[in-house]
Amino acid sequence: MALEPSEAVLLYGYWRSSSAYRVRIALNLKGIDYRQEYVHLARDGGEQNSPAYRAINPLGLVPALVHGEHTIVQSMAICEYLEEVFTAYPLLPADVPGRARVRSIAQSIASEIQPLNNLGVMNYLREAMHQDEAAIHDWYAHWIARGFSAVESWLSAPDSGLYCHGDTPTLADCYLVPQVYNAERFTVDLEPFPVIRRITGHCRSLPAFERAAPANQADASA
Repeated sequence: MALEPSEAVLLYGYWRSSSAYRVRIALNLKGIDYRQEYVHLARDGGEQNSPAYRAINPLGLVPALVHGEHTIVQSMAICEYLEEVFTAYPLLPADVPGRARVRSIAQSIASEIQPLNNLGVMNYLREAMHQDEAAIHDWYAHWIARGFSAVESWLSAPDSGLYCHGDTPTLADCYLVPQVYNAERFTVDLEPFPVIRRITGHCRSLPAFERAAPANQADASA
């Protein structure tokens, strides 16, 4: 069945989910009109565990994107899908090495940093492992520092510019900014990462990033 970009786009997400945050940025950068359904990850044991949402994503995670008859889960798969179907404003460079570099940065954040610090891991450390909040913070800060040290090195290379790759935002920026937001929430020291902080500042000055920010979502709450 042919894909029709004009079909309605629906995003299931949660305001504080960094994975949903990435997809909101990508949708905004590409100028895609979309509607949101909000899945509260903490209310009533987590709405992501309801049978209705499990029918959309059996893994019980956000985001999930519905486009016509197609449902896509996992933020990287969603962003790649958007890139292939909605060709306006590419989020990947035109050259093969550039695309690989952008994917490497984004995938390192998605695979090596964020999963170790997501809500499920934090709850497991707290409830099953009986760790106090100080120990949980140390865990969080350790994995952020380890991952950001590598990202800082990559972003210090000449291929970076105002943004992670060159002077226009790419998929790498869609992933970097939400991870910085997470680090700030947990008061992780970001002073050792000046390039990350500089690029994040440029990104946050853009309307696409501002509209995607957690505090600006309709479901934002304390």
